[in-house]
Amino acid sequence: MIVVMDVGNTNIVFGVYEGEKLLNYWRMTTDKDKTSDEFGMFLINIFNHEKIDVGNIEAVVIASVVPPIMYSLERAIKKYLKLDPIVVGPGVKTGINIKYENPREVGADRIVNAVAALELYKGPVIIVDFGTATTFCAVTSNGEYLGGVICPGIKISAEALFQKAAKLPRIELAKPDTVIGRNTVSSMQSGIVYGYVGKVDYIVKRIKKEMKEDNIKVIATGGLARMIASESETIDEINGLLSLDGLRIIYDKNKQ
Repeated sequence: MIVVMDVGNTNIVFGVYEGEKLLNYWRMTTDKDKTSDEFGMFLINIFNHEKIDVGNIEAVVIASVVPPIMYSLERAIKKYLKLDPIVVGPGVKTGINIKYENPREVGADRIVNAVAALELYKGPVIIVDFGTATTFCAVTSNGEYLGGVICPGIKISAEALFQKAAKLPRIELAKPDTVIGRNTVSSMQSGIVYGYVGKVDYIVKRIKKEMKEDNIKVIATGGLARMIASESETIDEINGLLSLDGLRIIYDKNKQ
């Protein structure tokens, strides 16, 4: 068994694989102030509850975009799981040829998504990840990571609207039935949700033109992917666990 961890700015998503089968996965809030013991006891309690024998865990693979949390998290894994984690970064085999001007600038989350999408969908792909930020990644059929787009996430956009406009309330992120809102809340929801759908479709269409490849598949992932994808004209498939699959695949490439 292996443990995979996707450390994002809002949540840490982690799961346990046995071979290619995902046994279970969980989410916890990303808390930079947690100690190594707090992380360690949380993991041990989860595994005990699920009757997962930590002695059968052979590796831990991590992708992180939150450097301040890594010291405590790595210490927790070493202390409580007795393992040195594999952290996705320079020196780790991914099979992806990064064409960024500075490859070190590409977030580990974007790399693991690219690895998984290329392996699972076998061709040129565009990955749209609806996280704290919304990212678009373009990957060619021969494994070249061309680059992409980084936008404010949906929740960030909604929060900015509430904070900067004095008379607008904080709202629930939900898709209204109509684009034309009949009150302030539904008007704001429409602007955020349908405005984001328009943004996604426009950016995807522009990326497809610049990639100049045929049969490009568009994969959505992240917490709010389903809400946007249900209205999008360009998203082909939703895979909420793309990053976990990518970490498993990276482990297979590096385990020797």
